[in-house]
Amino acid sequence: MKLIKSCKWLTVAAILLLSNKSMHAQTDIDGIMMNKNQICIGPTYSHSAWDEYWEGKLKRNNLNLGTVSTQSMMIGANYGITDDLNIMAMGNYVWTKASAGTLHGVNGVQDLSVFAKWKAYKKKFGKSKLSFIAIGGFSTPLSNYVIDYLPLSIGMGSSVLMGRGMIDYTYKRWSATISGTYSRRSNIDIDRTAYYSEQGMITKEVEMPDVLSFNFRAGYRGRYLIAEAVLNVMNTQGGYDITRNNMPFPSNDMDATTAGVNLKYTFKFHTNLAVVGGVTHTLGGDFFGGRNVGQATGYNAGIFYAFYLNKKDKKQN
Repeated sequence: MKLIKSCKWLTVAAILLLSNKSMHAQTDIDGIMMNKNQICIGPTYSHSAWDEYWEGKLKRNNLNLGTVSTQSMMIGANYGITDDLNIMAMGNYVWTKASAGTLHGVNGVQDLSVFAKWKAYKKKFGKSKLSFIAIGGFSTPLSNYVIDYLPLSIGMGSSVLMGRGMIDYTYKRWSATISGTYSRRSNIDIDRTAYYSEQGMITKEVEMPDVLSFNFRAGYRGRYLIAEAVLNVMNTQGGYDITRNNMPFPSNDMDATTAGVNLKYTFKFHTNLAVVGGVTHTLGGDFFGGRNVGQATGYNAGIFYAFYLNKKDKKQN
């Protein structure tokens, strides 16, 4: 029953908590495809929080912030144009809060993201399957939110063009997926005419560094249950460190390694309906240490409904 496996997870908990924006909080990053004329739609709630962060490579806390938390409610949809070509779109509303100090949390509509996912090659041999998948995407702000207010801004304000290559392997009910992503970010304008980065800048335009990331996931991909362990490594291609006792800035060098678990369960009594959930944590230590990000723990939960727009396709699958 391919239907019960192919409803997308459509989100992942935020990992860049100094920027309060997830790097493509979506399962445009897994190896599962929708069937032709099948659509999946639903909401996902996510929450993440940190009370320690890396100022450059120095790990510290800040009593003027306390615990910084981010909540998000996202609506996402995924549609199968063919069995090997999917399109998806998602938008979210974000709330931020600091438990101490004088900085007030903000809330608002964040970004719109659109993706196309193409299974370019697939090969079956014995009980194994191998696929090569290409993903392209674009995101842009949906509202004129304040950018230069980190770590409590709801987003980075940059339009992003993303390309990803993915290899997906399954053996019986077990799977492993590895992917690499390059995100090209547009420059942004902030609400002041001068700022200091590595030097004084008399302009409101901020040059945003691009981002390179790698994702590995492995686990059980069953008829009704999917359970995966996930490791994500993100490296900003440029930028600079937060200066001592200063606020973070959108063009900082933000690096992080996160680990987590994703789960999805499709109800046997009604296979159109599925629930999803996951947890993630930013790792520490010499090898995994973050850079200009919070050491965050997050979770997400959602419910999705999948159905066919064409009854003929439903019968065939």
